[in-house]
Amino acid sequence: MAKFIKEFKEFAMRGNVIDMAVGVVIGAAFGKIVSSLVDDLIMPLVGVATGGINFTDYKWVVQKAVMDGSEIIRPEVTLNWGTWIQTVVNFLIVAFCIFVMIKFINQLSKKKEEAPAPDPEPTKEEVLLTEIRDLLKSQQK
Repeated sequence: MAKFIKEFKEFAMRGNVIDMAVGVVIGAAFGKIVSSLVDDLIMPLVGVATGGINFTDYKWVVQKAVMDGSEIIRPEVTLNWGTWIQTVVNFLIVAFCIFVMIKFINQLSKKKEEAPAPDPEPTKEEVLLTEIRDLLKSQQK
């Protein structure tokens, strides 16, 4: 049992496992932000642009409900194509938002890479040669 616990501890403390855990947590938080963006900001604008059409109301009735008075004996069977369209639109908006965010992050990382690296320190040989050159110049004057 102690060996099993030790192996699990080694597995859990690997760098890539911890990085993955952080990525999952950040991904979940980012997912909530994007979902809120779509649901609370973009979809109302899409609703206004389409004249207030709610696609989730559209469906094809494959089989009508069987009723006995007000009691439903067999429920209606439908193909909810409007809900599917709404889901596709949501997916496209989320995919576009993620694309824009990744493009922005990539531009930031490129700017970091483009920063010029500082000049390397001269080696001991270069310092010594510079001193010798300076001494020779001072003797010639």
